[in-house]
Amino acid sequence: MTPVRPSLRLEKSLFAAGRVTVIGVDEVGRGAIAGPVGVGVAAVTLDVRRVPQGLADSKLLSPARREALVPVVTRWARTAVGMASAQVVDEQGIVAALGLAGARALGTLVHEGVSLEGAVVVLDGSFDWLTRALAAEHRPLDVQVRVKADRDCASVAAASVVAKVARDDLMTAAHDDAPHYAWASNKGYGSSAHYDAIRAVGPHELHRKTWLHAASSVALDGFEELDSVGG
Repeated sequence: MTPVRPSLRLEKSLFAAGRVTVIGVDEVGRGAIAGPVGVGVAAVTLDVRRVPQGLADSKLLSPARREALVPVVTRWARTAVGMASAQVVDEQGIVAALGLAGARALGTLVHEGVSLEGAVVVLDGSFDWLTRALAAEHRPLDVQVRVKADRDCASVAAASVVAKVARDDLMTAAHDDAPHYAWASNKGYGSSAHYDAIRAVGPHELHRKTWLHAASSVALDGFEELDSVGG
């Protein structure tokens, strides 16, 4: 599959409408049965330069290409990644976990000096899971959802890359303590080897235990269904 090249068309239209900062947001790990959910953010301002060469939705890039893009992307935009654990997914549901991870990522940007005044968030997808998770002082932040923004919007594509690499690195590191689950290759998703290991040795503390009985039937795009499974 040839990656779709994202552009700055949307960001420039938002700047023309008076926005000062555009923050692309994308999630990773939503459909996994083990490990955290992660949310990447990438903030660009009026002085943003041309899109980094080779940038695309992380799902359309090889692991090596994603890794190589991270230092390029972090020089091009202000980025952060927030995580919410499997325990949070089990106790609060996937929607709340995504919101928590996103709020943490935005909080890191603010801590590092990115102002949210005059900012707009472009959130990949069709459902706003972020707004209700924001701290009270950040709730006026405008969140705009956009289907497949990770494919055509450069800031969101950048967010997808940093989030994917950060979560993959975490799951690869976890593999060393529990190699039978094959997390280095499946990254916590439900591969045959992963399910075989669960049947053989039982679940790990990184597993979303409330998901295991229904994991094969979870609809990755159905937030209401996911929330009921995760809650």
